[in-house]
Amino acid sequence: MTEPQEPRVVINDRRRIDPVTGARRVPAGEQPAGTPAPDRPANAAVPGEQMSEQESPVAEQPTAAPTTGDSGGGDLASQLAERTEDLQRVSAEYANYRRRVDRDRSLVVDQAAERFALQLFPIIDDIERARDHGDLTGAFKVVADRVLGLVDGLGVTAFGQAGDVFDPALHEAVMHDTSPEVSVPTATTVLRQGFRRGDRVLRTAMVAVTDPESPAAQPEATDAAAPQQPAADPAAG
Repeated sequence: MTEPQEPRVVINDRRRIDPVTGARRVPAGEQPAGTPAPDRPANAAVPGEQMSEQESPVAEQPTAAPTTGDSGGGDLASQLAERTEDLQRVSAEYANYRRRVDRDRSLVVDQAAERFALQLFPIIDDIERARDHGDLTGAFKVVADRVLGLVDGLGVTAFGQAGDVFDPALHEAVMHDTSPEVSVPTATTVLRQGFRRGDRVLRTAMVAVTDPESPAAQPEATDAAAPQQPAADPAAG
């Protein structure tokens, strides 16, 4: 009677490196080096060849985006502070520019108004002389009123009247006399009116000044103010 044969166990050594010699093994079905390989897909597996654990494909891990963390928050805060400072500086510079432009524009307007008014002053002098002589009538009076209204529109006012206290900043003295009727230097005669625009004097008034005849008398010292002399003692001597 034939005994049943046990199944034969076949162990295939698929290691690529010979553990004894250390040489590289050529798996079954693989062509030796220098032999042109047949056309096949690059990812096709060679028949009878399995990939070792060292050659097992590893899925690529997605690259994590760098996280800023707290440093990113600090950078944003510093950038915001820097932009805010830039905005404040630009706003301040613009405000200063607007003020400078407004001041320059006002100065140009004032200078133009003053130059125009200076050209009208001789005409106003002629109008005043015509009024003093009674010649300011008819059509000439109409023109004179328009010229005076134009000067008023520029904000120019006249000053200088007889009886004003003499002020060197406002009056130009061309004549002097004395009189007991005045106690301080007084403009008694106005030869030419003065003009000013606001606080700025455009032309001084030409006047004749009357001074007092003598300075005010100083009050005499009274007997009460005199030093007291000590009385003589009758018992002395």
